[in-house]
Amino acid sequence: MTVDPTLILPDRQTASCIDEHRDRELMTGIQARDVSAFEMLYSAFYHRLSRFIFQATRQPDMVEDVINETMLVVWEKPETFDYTCKVSTWIFGIAYRKALKASAKQARSAHAVPIDEFGEELADNRASPARQVEGEDLLSVALDSLPQEQRAVIELTFGHGLRYQEIAAILDCPENTVKTRMFHARKRLQTLFNELTPELMDPSEEDMS
Repeated sequence: MTVDPTLILPDRQTASCIDEHRDRELMTGIQARDVSAFEMLYSAFYHRLSRFIFQATRQPDMVEDVINETMLVVWEKPETFDYTCKVSTWIFGIAYRKALKASAKQARSAHAVPIDEFGEELADNRASPARQVEGEDLLSVALDSLPQEQRAVIELTFGHGLRYQEIAAILDCPENTVKTRMFHARKRLQTLFNELTPELMDPSEEDMS
């Protein structure tokens, strides 16, 4: 039996189609107030949401609360999912908006830094970038320096393999805005790597060159 090669989908695409079919069936169950369907959807999205929210906020203590708030919306307002997009796009969009609100709330409630401590902190931040990342993961430090909306684009693109069109739906912005954020994020990361890498080299390596 000869199989039409055009009917054979790549493994990742096949898995994505299967997941979406499952997610839509679970959403139908949730709209019918099926608790078991909600529990299955929660379990299916927990780790993906955990990674996305952490990368977007860089606040590990915020992750669990944002996941719970996100999934609470899924349970309480399932009718707002109208099947015109992927279930994952809808849920990640909710998570992103919840993460933004949580970040803003945390920023407002943060205690003010005394002026003398602020001066010391400013001086430290002007120190050698290499010293600031000593013993830390370079990529993590670089991502920390990006604005939240740029980190979200990086994570959704490389961490979750989404297309710009899907990311635009999640972030509720034009696709060209997603492309612009990616451009500036790449440029910023490249600049940081160029600044940090030479200072992190072993001096003996420079002598050998």
